[in-house]
Formats: sequence, C-alpha cells, structure tokens
Amino acid sequence: MDIRPRIASALKDAMKNKEVARLSTLRLINAAIKDKDIALRGEGSDDGVSDDDVLQILGRMVKQRQESARAYEEGGRLDLAERERAEIVVIEEFLPRQLSEDEVDAAIGSAIAETGADSIRDMGKVMGALKSKYTGRMDFGTVGPMVKDRLG
Repeated sequence: MDIRPRIASALKDAMKNKEVARLSTLRLINAAIKDKDIALRGEGSDDGVSDDDVLQILGRMVKQRQESARAYEEGGRLDLAERERAEIVVIEEFLPRQLSEDEVDAAIGSAIAETGADSIRDMGKVMGALKSKYTGRMDFGTVGPMVKDRLG
C-alpha cells in the first residue's frame, strides 16, 4: 500500500500549491509517524513503521479530531471545530474506505467462524482477527460491543 510515499508526495504538492492548512495537517501526520519510528527504534526494532502502524496512527488522529470538534462545538467555538473537521478530511485521504454496517456485520461473522469463538471469553481472538484484516477500515470502538453481543 505504501502510505508514507503518498503522504510525502502530498506534502510536496501542498508546499508547491501553498495550501497552508493542508500542509500543516500533513506535517502533523509526518511528525506522528516519525514519533512512532523513534519509539520503535527505542524498543530495538529496525523495521520502522509498517503500513498497519500508519493506519492506526491516522485512525487515532481522526478520532482525536472528532472529539475535539465536538468539544469545540459544545463550547461555541465553531471556527475551531471547522478547522478540526478540515484536518479530518485531509487525514482520511490516506485511510482505506470504511466498511459499511453490513460489511462489518459479515466480517464479524466470518471472524467468529474462523476463530471458532463460542463464548465471550473468545472475544480477544475475534477482535485480533478483525484487527489483523481490517485495521483502518472499521471503528473497533463500535465493533467491540457488536462482537460482545454476538458472543454473549
């Protein structure tokens, strides 16, 4: 998938086109990826950040901005909320398409079948299987309770 070269290319384009807001967001993405790189090096890993790691970073960044936008709206700061939403749009360009509810439901069903899960104690296996296949394509915060309902 090679997300990092796509981000680097978008960064160069934003510089050339003098897109200040977009450039700022792309720099934040790069900084988060480099932070993870440094953390991995500290743990003794020479591989660097994988595409799955980048997807997790981007997903976390989107979630943070959604929460911030909500907080700004509640505080009456619509200008700041709008800026957060604009950053979300830039970040989501590098995330794969999100699965629909039906696709998520089918993915949960197949993960349960694959892992042979039959009780709530097997929830970790199911979530692990889903995360290995669908990182960045579904919100695991909402998927968790769905898996729990299926197994419980």
